[in-house]
Amino acid sequence: MRALAVLLALAAGPVAAQDCGARPTQAEMNACAAEAWRAADAELNRAYGQALEVARRMDARGDGAPERTLREAQRAWVAFRDLACAAEAQPFQPGSITGLIAAGCLERLTRARTDDLAAYVGGLQ
Repeated sequence: MRALAVLLALAAGPVAAQDCGARPTQAEMNACAAEAWRAADAELNRAYGQALEVARRMDARGDGAPERTLREAQRAWVAFRDLACAAEAQPFQPGSITGLIAAGCLERLTRARTDDLAAYVGGLQ
């Protein structure tokens, strides 16, 4: 997992703040993909915060079980996401496209989890 984080940090490079339109180099495409993943992760964090608030409100017994269960599920999901994306990018190592593949996977799974959390919130409100 650390290797994936390092790979994404390197992929971000100095071009990450530029427009993500047509990218002429692999490094710039990697940076754009890493930027998109960071944006998706920010959205996930907001959705997770909302889900935690709902879990706290839905704690009928007052024992913290809904929040605790949601936290455990999120930790397990993060571990799954990181390993799944490392596996998806692994066949491309040590190629220059590895960062693009990994970041694309991270973004895709993160957006799906954000949708799951939104459904959780919507179902309990």
